[in-house]
Amino acid sequence: MAKKVVKKAKSIFTNNSLNFLKDYINNPSPTGFESAGQKMWLNYISPYIDQHYVDTYGTVVGIINPQAPYKVVIEAHADEISWFVHYITKDGFIYLRRNGGSDHQIAPSKRVNIHTEKGIVKAVFGWPAIHVRDAAKEETPSLKNIFLDLGCKSDKEVEELGVHVGCVVTYEDEFMILNDRYFVGRALDNRIGGFMIAEVARLLKESKTKLPFGLYIVNAVQEEVGLNGATMIAHKIKPNAAIITDVCHDTQTPMMNKITSGDLACGKGPVLSYGPAVQNNLLKVIIDAATKNKIDFQRQAASRSTGTDTDAFAYSNDGVASALISLPLRYMHTTVESVHKDDVENVIKLIIASLKNIKNNHDFRYLK
Repeated sequence: MAKKVVKKAKSIFTNNSLNFLKDYINNPSPTGFESAGQKMWLNYISPYIDQHYVDTYGTVVGIINPQAPYKVVIEAHADEISWFVHYITKDGFIYLRRNGGSDHQIAPSKRVNIHTEKGIVKAVFGWPAIHVRDAAKEETPSLKNIFLDLGCKSDKEVEELGVHVGCVVTYEDEFMILNDRYFVGRALDNRIGGFMIAEVARLLKESKTKLPFGLYIVNAVQEEVGLNGATMIAHKIKPNAAIITDVCHDTQTPMMNKITSGDLACGKGPVLSYGPAVQNNLLKVIIDAATKNKIDFQRQAASRSTGTDTDAFAYSNDGVASALISLPLRYMHTTVESVHKDDVENVIKLIIASLKNIKNNHDFRYLK
């Protein structure tokens, strides 16, 4: 009996959109210094929106149907974790402070870019060779012992390169596709979200979809240090509803604990969160959209807060109906963050389907 060939659905991505994704991930966008990445994002999304604005700290808002009084936000955050130059020793080594939740464990032997007014200065995280370490007294990486080596002999040489306390430091690692299945790179948390909401704008435009409300496509800054960009922009926009996209933990790899982090898997669809910050009527709209469009999804419980920009929107102004659509991700806050291509497509499809489920002047209140 001949084996039945199952045809895979055509990808929603174009060569142009995938090239944008690669360039966008490779471009540094450290917390507080997101402007170059934001310019790149705005250039990509501009053909698909009616107008835009940028706030004081760099959050970019693209708007479709800006005259509509009812406002719906779709949002991601643009910043990546990084380091700050903190202390330059007399013999030319550098100690650092975190800018966001940078992981000291992965630092040794990494190559980095130090961003200065003179341009990029190359450096490496040094670490003593295995031959000279005492296994019985093995010292683990920490902020007290990880350091940068610029190949300099003195603090004066370091300063002559343009490096000073406060310069921001990012990893060199770049985007790749693993086994034609996973997008891999640094800062997928959460520039992959910025990519997804940009693709929503593109697909709405190309399909000539007309929404009955104003759609505000928000790429917010400074999420990694306290949801700052979202907090500021929520007060400016004053939306009626907000759908946030961020990443969550895939728990299928070694050393992950399903009891503490849930049973979530890359390749099994977007993750929908339950918790006080999530407005249940908006969540129902999203679940109905997923069911109607046969989009598989997973669930997680968020307890007190989601830890994402959802919280900033939910509790702004007089309260904004907010929900979170997460993308399962492996190896968060490393340089090999990994997401499944199918999940990326399905988050995009789910956001579009959910927007189509929201009515003009949709009233999400529990009691009326």
